[in-house]
Order: sequence, then C-alpha cells, then structure tokens
Amino acid sequence: MSVAKIIEINAASKTSMEDAVKAGLKKCAESVKEIQGAWVNEIKVVTDAKGKVTEWRVNLKITFLVQ
Repeated sequence: MSVAKIIEINAASKTSMEDAVKAGLKKCAESVKEIQGAWVNEIKVVTDAKGKVTEWRVNLKITFLVQ
C-alpha cells in the first residue's frame, strides 16, 4: 500500500508556461522526494501596456509518495 500527498506551489518564467512548470518541479524536487506528477491548476500571464506577455505564472498541485 502506498500513500500520496499533494502540495500546491506557484512558479514563474519569462519564457513560457512549460518552462514555468519545469522550473517549479525542479525547485520542488530539491526538497520533496518521490514526485509522481503534477496538475496545472491555474495559468496567469503578466503583460506590458501593449499586451505583450512578459511573464508566465502557474499554480501547480504536485503529488508525491509519503515515505
């Protein structure tokens, strides 16, 4: 039997949504072991005055196994 836990984090990237997800997972993996997957719960963009995307932000729910 295994038990999983879910935590919620926010991550950002100037490049893309995918990069924000990867950065969030990489940072989380520094202290959380046995990550099994993640849900992208929310996506937000920051724009300049002309509507150009300047930053991608994601809210992630990360699942990992409890040791």
